[in-house]
Amino acid sequence: MLRAGLIGLPSTGKTSLFTLLSRRSSNNTSGRLGRAEANLGSAEVPDERLDRLTEMFEPEKRVAATVVFSDIVGTTGPQSLIDVAAYREANALLHVVRAFNAEEVPHAAGNIDPIRDVRNMEDELILADLSVTERRLERLAHDMKKGTVKSAEHEARLLSECREALENGTPIRSLQLEPEANNLLRGFQFLSAKPLLLLINLDEADIKKSNRAMELTKLTEILSHASITAVPVCAKIELEIAQLEAEDAQVFLADLGLKETGLTRVVRAAYELLGYISFFTVGKDECRAWSIPMGTIARDAAGEIHTDIQHGFIRAEVVSYENLTARGSMNECRDHGEVRLEGKNYVVRDGDVINFRFAK
Repeated sequence: MLRAGLIGLPSTGKTSLFTLLSRRSSNNTSGRLGRAEANLGSAEVPDERLDRLTEMFEPEKRVAATVVFSDIVGTTGPQSLIDVAAYREANALLHVVRAFNAEEVPHAAGNIDPIRDVRNMEDELILADLSVTERRLERLAHDMKKGTVKSAEHEARLLSECREALENGTPIRSLQLEPEANNLLRGFQFLSAKPLLLLINLDEADIKKSNRAMELTKLTEILSHASITAVPVCAKIELEIAQLEAEDAQVFLADLGLKETGLTRVVRAAYELLGYISFFTVGKDECRAWSIPMGTIARDAAGEIHTDIQHGFIRAEVVSYENLTARGSMNECRDHGEVRLEGKNYVVRDGDVINFRFAK
């Protein structure tokens, strides 16, 4: 399951977008996490392949992959996010950037300037991480004097590299680190290490020019940096669309020159930013999409379903979505030699339909 935390200045439309993404009122989903309160809501990852498989197998249950969104209550400062589990554990941060004009909703900084807001928020993330890094380095220095931590020197060198980058205004996500270093840093749950998706909240008048949103907001240069991407939306219009019946919503979208809703664009962009793929399990009981990072091996993918399947893994029966839907059934795919038996180290591909065999 993917987790994404929404951040943003006041009066940017962050709460409206959370409501849009989670399809529920944020007032009804709040819960106490860490030292602050956060709202949680989930959205399905749109996938036409799951729809097609559901039509084929007519299962009792259809389960899509989901993204869980969190929206902190009352404050948006990154320093406060450190204490909220939903943000520290998020796979990515979604920064809602205001690009709409509304005199009745004054901007916290006095005027609309997306570049300034993005850079200021990035600086806040960096400062929050710098505080964590310095505290840990102080602790490591103390431990090294005592000789109580064997790996302290290696960790200290890595954190010193991070501290230097942070002091120079460089987020950790921009560092070219080896996999081993990334694994070590993962435990710190640094905010500036997380991939960043900018949600550009446009004026109603600009929604038809959304393909030029980066040009209009002058964010093109910022988007050239590592692990940053953007999706233009108009929260006001998207909330109106969300109230319509499906057929009317499609007509409204067509009038605006849009092929899909903001929800779909944002969820898909978050999925792609994180480098996630989907594999499927199918049957009469359930057709389900599972989210895994690209490069996941079969044994670990089995663990997404249940740890017992992972521990008892024998082999995986794999067929591609394309072959299964073209043939119409698993038996036809078997007759044509298109069902493969793969071992635990097989790297799962996007769209694989898998049946795991395991020892109970």
